Amino acid sequence: MRSVVMATRLPLILIGIALTLTSPLHHEVWLSAGGAALIMLGVASAWLPIRRVDREPVTVLPPVRGRWLGVNSPADKVPSHGVHSNGQTYAIDFVYWPDEDVEWKAVRPWPMVQQPTAFPGFGQPVFAPVTGTVVHAADRRRDHWSRKSWPALAYFFIVEGPVRELIGPSMLLGNHVVVDAGDGTFAVLAHLRRGSVSVEVGQTVDAGDRVAECGNSGNTTEPHLHFQLMDRRRASTAAGIPFRFAGHATPGNGEPLVS
Repeated sequence: MRSVVMATRLPLILIGIALTLTSPLHHEVWLSAGGAALIMLGVASAWLPIRRVDREPVTVLPPVRGRWLGVNSPADKVPSHGVHSNGQTYAIDFVYWPDEDVEWKAVRPWPMVQQPTAFPGFGQPVFAPVTGTVVHAADRRRDHWSRKSWPALAYFFIVEGPVRELIGPSMLLGNHVVVDAGDGTFAVLAHLRRGSVSVEVGQTVDAGDRVAECGNSGNTTEPHLHFQLMDRRRASTAAGIPFRFAGHATPGNGEPLVS
């Protein structure tokens, strides 16, 4: 059921909108009601864990080196990003923040937007958290400017974010790599820098191998790395899998992981 709903979310919503808007032309009230139901089903699919994966946490290596802060962490809440869609139930974001004496803030009143090169994480190396085979590698999407000021965040949450969520994984994850670790476990590294992916589909990687650089592509407010495990190759039909980092506790929101 989840596979059907998740893979057809955008068509469901578009059909629902079309039915609702055209129902007056046909003088059929049920078309409007049916359209509204399709819209609600499509939207609800992002939040409902329709298919549950009952598995123990998978041990992986941290995909970053240095001092990174956990954001939207499953150590604090599940689903960590507020939705179960696209395998994000246990996802975590990492923001590179090497200066312990300066507080990282999710929102900055000014400047309104910044180029990704203004952030210390942009271009930092990203490493494979598991040994396996690369089954997806994309790095053609642009690295956009930041969305950290209040006006930019309002646009991000009201307009950009929902549109990306509805369109699906390619718009959400931006440039990303998926590694098949076997046993129904797929590791995702997302929001990578355009042109930085150094692996190809079919290539075998070892845990700890460098695969790309941190970027600001996809559904992001600033350069960071999005990491998640899921049970299928395609995020649109996948459920999230819990994980633990070898030798490190999973950092909560704002807590550092130093590796």
